Amino acid sequence: MWCLPGEPSAEFVCAMEDVLDVYKRPYDPRRPQICMDETSKQLIGEVRTPIAARPGHPERFDHEYKRNGVTNLFMLTEPLSGRTEVKVTERRTRADWAVLIQELVDVHYPTAERIVLVLDNLNTHAKSSLYEVFAPAEAKRLADKLEIHYTPKHGSWLNVAEIMLSVLGGQCLNRRMADVETLIREVEAWLAGRRRKPAPVNWHLTTKEARIKLKRFYPPLQN
Repeated sequence: MWCLPGEPSAEFVCAMEDVLDVYKRPYDPRRPQICMDETSKQLIGEVRTPIAARPGHPERFDHEYKRNGVTNLFMLTEPLSGRTEVKVTERRTRADWAVLIQELVDVHYPTAERIVLVLDNLNTHAKSSLYEVFAPAEAKRLADKLEIHYTPKHGSWLNVAEIMLSVLGGQCLNRRMADVETLIREVEAWLAGRRRKPAPVNWHLTTKEARIKLKRFYPPLQN
C-alpha cells in the first residue's frame, strides 16, 4: 500500500510505536494531546452564474472556472475531547507554523503545563522555526511548552488531524469557493457544528496489535 513502507523499516516502527503510546495516555487537561496537520484549498470562481437545484434537476454550473489562487488550512484537533480548531492562512511557511504554535499555547490552551503535539515531520514543523519569528526568550518559552511526537514517513494515517481534514473536506470543502472570505465563513460554520456536539476519537490500534498486524514492517533482528 502507498501509505505504508514498502519494506521493513526500523525508523517507521519506532516512530509508529511512539505515537501509539501517546494515544493510549488518559485525558489530562494539564497535558492536552493535540494532533496537527495542514492542507491546501484552491479557490475557484465562477465565470457564469450557476443554476440552482430544483425538483428533478440538480444544481448546474459551467465547466469553465476562474482560478483565484490557493490558500492553506491548519487543522488542530484534540482526540480525547473532540475539540477542533481550524486556521486559514495564505501560506504554510515556518512563520505561519510558528504563529500557529503561539496561538495554540496562549489562546487555545493557556493553562496547559505542556502540550503533547502529534504531527508529521515536514521541515517547517520544528522548534527552530520559532526562533526565526520570535525573540529568543519568546521562542524558548513556546518551545518549552511543546512535547513533539512525529509520525513516520508513510505513516500519516497515524495522525488524527489528517482524518479530521478528510472529514472537513467531505463535509465543507468539496465545492467551489471563490475567495478566502467565503472559505473562512464556511469553515467557521462547520466548526460551530463541531463545537455544539464534540466527537471524541476512540483510537483502537495499540502497539501490541501493531506488532501483530504490521509484523512485516518490523526489521529482522541482527545478532
